[in-house]
Amino acid sequence: MATDYLIRELPEGERPRERLLRQGGSSLADSELLAVLIRTGRKGVSAIQMAMDVLRENGGLSGLLTATPHSLRRNGLGSAKAASLLAAVELGRRLAREQLLDREPLSRPVDVARYLALRYHTSDQEVMGALFLDARNLLLGEREMFRGTLSRISVEPREILRECLQRGASSIYLFHTHPSGDPEPSAEDLLFTRRMAEAAEIVGLRLVDHVVLGHRGRWVSLREKSAW
Repeated sequence: MATDYLIRELPEGERPRERLLRQGGSSLADSELLAVLIRTGRKGVSAIQMAMDVLRENGGLSGLLTATPHSLRRNGLGSAKAASLLAAVELGRRLAREQLLDREPLSRPVDVARYLALRYHTSDQEVMGALFLDARNLLLGEREMFRGTLSRISVEPREILRECLQRGASSIYLFHTHPSGDPEPSAEDLLFTRRMAEAAEIVGLRLVDHVVLGHRGRWVSLREKSAW
């Protein structure tokens, strides 16, 4: 498909907005869906071309998860259009969270990793948090516990377990990010996970897994690594 045309030059039946209404969103490419949000291009550049530029410069559709107003803004795409794109991304995050809250029991680390990647896909800070589950492995809630340069030795299980008990949870999923992008666990990660599992067992809780998140959807389950 040529990309240097203006949308108004297309036959009406081929324009992204009309196709979206007639055929549904699945009929459109990522750049075309983005173009619907951008609405108009600039002189000599269609909204579709602008959308393709935005996707390329932000690392694809998943890169929009960590986009900022500054990274989106360019000639022809000002604060109003950037706000529309950021609002759409946030709606996607919230929809994913609602689906996770209403879905089947959370028992697979791949589901946890996909859910968390919506926010921590390319985190440039190390973040540690927890998902709190009930006796049926349904999600009760979540909390980001620590942020910044962390030493797994200095992070105590006590605060995490206290939050778990206060929420009436039966088990817990830990997660943390590796800003390097490589999700392979360090020796500290493995040691902390064993300490956490032992501490949880003492108070009658269960550590289901500890998921390490890297960049571009990469992740590692420490349970699958037999860390404990």
